[in-house]
Amino acid sequence: MKHIDYPPVWLVAFLIIAWVQGTYYPMGMSFGPVWAALLGGLLVGGGFLLMLLAVMEFYKYKTTLVPRRDSSAFLQTGIFKRTRNPIYLGDLMVLAGFILYWDAPLSMPLIPIYLWVLEKRFILGEEKHLRQTYRAQYAAYENKVRRWL
Repeated sequence: MKHIDYPPVWLVAFLIIAWVQGTYYPMGMSFGPVWAALLGGLLVGGGFLLMLLAVMEFYKYKTTLVPRRDSSAFLQTGIFKRTRNPIYLGDLMVLAGFILYWDAPLSMPLIPIYLWVLEKRFILGEEKHLRQTYRAQYAAYENKVRRWL
């Protein structure tokens, strides 16, 4: 399990569930015609943009973006000035966007469930590591920048 316990693997699993629900089990429910696909596309695009901005910061400071690995830098620039978790926020936006795009309203509960998985499996441990490694610097950052938005 350790080798596949990464956020993108969880995201793909949740996306598969949403796609199956929207495709094979719509249960007569729908978000509506065009607006859901448009909003879904904007969310997916915005999510990937957030992820790209974060990855660029990781490469700029030559630190790992793999969860549970020790970081060699504490990122507070770029997109990290606005949100402490831009990649995870991007993941949530991608999931929500595809749920809208695939017209899978019964999959909406997957969004808070995926959020819970991210927090329990990744975010809390990462924040603990940052708190222990960067102490006062992280405390100031945590007070200044919100976890999500």
